[in-house]
Parts: sequence; C-alpha cells; structure tokens
Amino acid sequence: MKIALVQANPTVGAISRNSSLISRYYRSCQEQGARLVVFPELAVTGFPLQDLVLYRSFAAEAMEAVTKKLAPLTAGENPALLLGAPWLGGGGLYNAALLLEKGSARVVCAKPLAAEGGRAPIDERPASLMEGKSEALLGIRAEIAVVEEIQDYKPFSDVSEGSAAEAGGPRGDIQLLIALSASPYYLGKQALREKAAAALSRKLSRALIFLNQVGGNDELIFDGTSLVYNNRGELLRRGASFREEVIWLRGEELFRPAQEMPPPLEENWATVYRALRLGLKDYLHKSGFKKALLGLSGGIDSAVTAALAADALGPENVLGVIMPSPYTPDHAVKDALELARNLGIEQRLLPIDGLFHSFLQLLNPEGGCRGDLAEENLQARIRGNILMFIANRERYMLLTTGNKSELAVGYCTMYGDMAGGLGVLADLPKLAVYSLAEHINRRHGKEVIPRNTMVKPPSAELRPDQKDEDSLPPYRVLDPILELYLEERLSPGEIIARGYPEETVKKVCRLVDRAEYKRRQAAPGLRVTSRTAPLAGRRMPIARGGRDQD
Repeated sequence: MKIALVQANPTVGAISRNSSLISRYYRSCQEQGARLVVFPELAVTGFPLQDLVLYRSFAAEAMEAVTKKLAPLTAGENPALLLGAPWLGGGGLYNAALLLEKGSARVVCAKPLAAEGGRAPIDERPASLMEGKSEALLGIRAEIAVVEEIQDYKPFSDVSEGSAAEAGGPRGDIQLLIALSASPYYLGKQALREKAAAALSRKLSRALIFLNQVGGNDELIFDGTSLVYNNRGELLRRGASFREEVIWLRGEELFRPAQEMPPPLEENWATVYRALRLGLKDYLHKSGFKKALLGLSGGIDSAVTAALAADALGPENVLGVIMPSPYTPDHAVKDALELARNLGIEQRLLPIDGLFHSFLQLLNPEGGCRGDLAEENLQARIRGNILMFIANRERYMLLTTGNKSELAVGYCTMYGDMAGGLGVLADLPKLAVYSLAEHINRRHGKEVIPRNTMVKPPSAELRPDQKDEDSLPPYRVLDPILELYLEERLSPGEIIARGYPEETVKKVCRLVDRAEYKRRQAAPGLRVTSRTAPLAGRRMPIARGGRDQD
C-alpha cells in the first residue's frame, strides 16, 4: 500500500494554480502506484491567508476547486486524496482537512479559521478541533489533524459511538496520526520539532506523519522537512528542506522496527542561506517580478544581499547600483565593483555629489552647511529616490539591505536605505550577517565577497570617517542585548542582572522603543531567526509613555 506525501509549494490566493499543481502531483503519484496521496494544510489556497478569509467568496471558490476539479480525480478505484483547504459549513469558516475518494469530498478534521465578525484568529490559529474523527485509510485506523506545530496537537476524546470514556485521552483503536501543517521556519526549529514528534509518537504508541508546506509566502518561509515515524517513535523518513518533494512509504513500514534511521539534521548558516534564498525567490516570483535591484555600498549587508539575489534569481536578473557621495571612501567603490564582478551581476556607477550639493544649496539658503543628521540622511534619501526610479521604470523589485540590529535600534533612514519591497536580512543580526558572508565565500570556494568588505569597520559613510560604533555599542554587545530584549522578552533590569552594562542596556532598549514608528514603515522582512513575530510584525504602540519619559 504505497502512500505519497507531497511537500507542495502553493501560492497564497492562487486557487486555480494551486489546484493545477495538486492535480499534476496526484496524477504522477497515481502513475507510480500510490493508493493515497497527501498534501499539507491549506494546500488549495496557500498560507498565511490573513484577511483573504474575510471574503466568503474566496472560501467558496476554494470549495468549488475541491469539489469540481480535485474530487473527480479520485472517481472509481483511483487513489484517495487527503489535503487542506478552507471550508464553509455549520455557520462558520474552517481550516479543514478533506478526504477525497470515489469522486466526492468530505471533511475529516476542521478548526475555526476566522471567528464570526472577529479578526484576531486570522493570525492566531487555535489548536482546538471543532470536528474530528478517525478514518480507515488503506486498512489503517488513522486520526487526521491540522496543526501549525506538532506540539499543538491535542488527541481526540476517547469516545466511541454509543459509549463514554475520559475526555482528552487517545482512542485505543487509532494506529496512525496524520498531521497536516504549514509550519514556518526559524533557525533551530527542526530539532525542537523532531523531539516533540518522536515523544508524541512514543507516548501514543502511534505511527506519525507530519506533512509540512514548503516555500516562501510574504515574510514566512516554510521549510518542508516533513517527518514520518513508526509506532515506536523511530524516524523513518525526513523530507527535503526548502524544496518540493514527494516522500514515499508503504503502510506496513509504519508498524515495523526501523531498519535504518536518517541521521540528525544539522542546522547552521548553510540552512539559513537556503531559507533566505527560497524566501527571496518566491517573494519575487509570486509577486510577479523576475529582476531585483539594490544599492551596493561596499559594505557587508549589501554584499550578502547581492550574493543571495544572484543565487536565487540568476546573476543576469540582478542589478547593483553604486552611488558614492562626497564622504564615500575610494575603497568602498572598489569593493562594490569587485563584488559585482565576482557575482557576475550588472552594476551602474551613479555618483550623487552634484545632487547632494544642489540640495544643500536649496535647503541652506543662508549659505554653508551644518553637517547635521538631516544632511546625513539626505544622502540616503537621494539614493532611495534613484533606486526607486530605476525600479519603477525598468520593472525591478528593490531589495533593502538593512539587518535586524539596525532595524531594531532605528539605525536606518526612512525613505532612504529603508526604501524597497523586501528586507532580505531584516531578521538577521549584524554578527550573523558576517557568519553568512563567510558561508557564502566557503560555498563558492573563493572570496566572492571581498576580504576588505569582511574586515573593515561597518560604516554608514554619511560623514567623514564615520563608524557605526560612533552611535551604537559594538555589535558583539548590541546583538546579545537585542536577543534578550526582543526574543526572550526580558526587561532592562533583567538584562542588566545578566551582567550587561546598565547604561548600555538602557540606551539600547530606549532606541528600540523609540524606533517603533520606523519599523511600521519598513519593507516586509524574511523570517529566519525569530521564534516570535519578526521586528516588522511586533505589535507595540508607537505613541506611548516609555521608560525614558517616566
């Protein structure tokens, strides 16, 4: 009894395209002898749906695709098809698992997708099941669940028809749990996922299939890396990471000792690189873009962003624009040109000296210039205008190059270096950017990113001899404090108790709080390290009293 588990890469909202994708995979699996073909959570619509679920016509279109296009594939003795889709019924809208067989579709698991008249559950999916029951699949009694994380799973009540038992316990007749998921990636997640899945399988003495979506959708990157365990909690299969794949198994394998288990999966900067590459590629292609544009400064952030773009899109589809100002040192231009040559991307050199001086004359009618923050930011805003002009005229997606550390403390210029459609490194702290750069050079077997870019002190180069450390603590101090404040949710006092300098901690936390208004206007950023919402997804008030005002 061959089972095909399809790690599919759907596009959010593209119901017709996703249905065609499902149909192609289904027919291919059928030709290879599958008797059951399984797809992830919300495979028909993609995820996250956000406010699309507020349009009942959208859910109706998804239901029609299931009943009119996909269910007929299973007519007669054709293989059964299990997949996820939104479903209207019982007065509500549900995130459903649907079993398609013999030409018809029926709901086998459902949980609320949007509360009546409410918005909160659109982003926070409840783990409780509205409806669930065991199913006989290929002679195996299976329980089907829809979960974001495997640790969210709650067993159905141990209640069989006509009898009562303690609520919350597992049904004794169930042999297999199939969990359909759209679980986004962050560094270190897979180890947690596998530990939880193995423990659950052993606890319930059930075989377990965790089938995850793959692909980038907005800020989220779904890694696939699906899992299959036998009823002893032994790992039988691990799906590929960051690419579509069909995982094959036979039903009887689920109840035999494992002959050989896959080795532990190592997560490192190579994993993060693959995640960002997929997220960047899918964000552009699913948004209708083929080409990317970015400003090249000769610094580490633009270098890493350019290398990722060249790999994800092809170097022929990437343009780097070098825009030196009066304060740009010669080595910065040299490093940017060398990077472009190494990557094989197109580059344009457009000095902004004349534009900058014209603005200074216009905005300083009394003569001279002040050399203040407004004039520093003016250079970044001139560059942002140039990049947006090229992007508009030549149909490029403009990539922002700011990292998580800079965005966190507001060390960035609105309508300047923050201009663009996607923040590739927005969830990567500064020190991690250097680690990723080292991986890129190792991956190429040579210094694609110039050595001088790797070793010179980071600088915005908006005034003579400017260094980031003129305004910020060293990144070796800043990044750990940001980790504790943003990810661990520790207060300044708790961070100080960890041994960090009091004044430094207070300054960093104050900068983070004050920069909230900037982050609200930032481009979407790819999530790769945040266990919770990335910076742009934080829900903090902008106009509020803070520690610096008490």
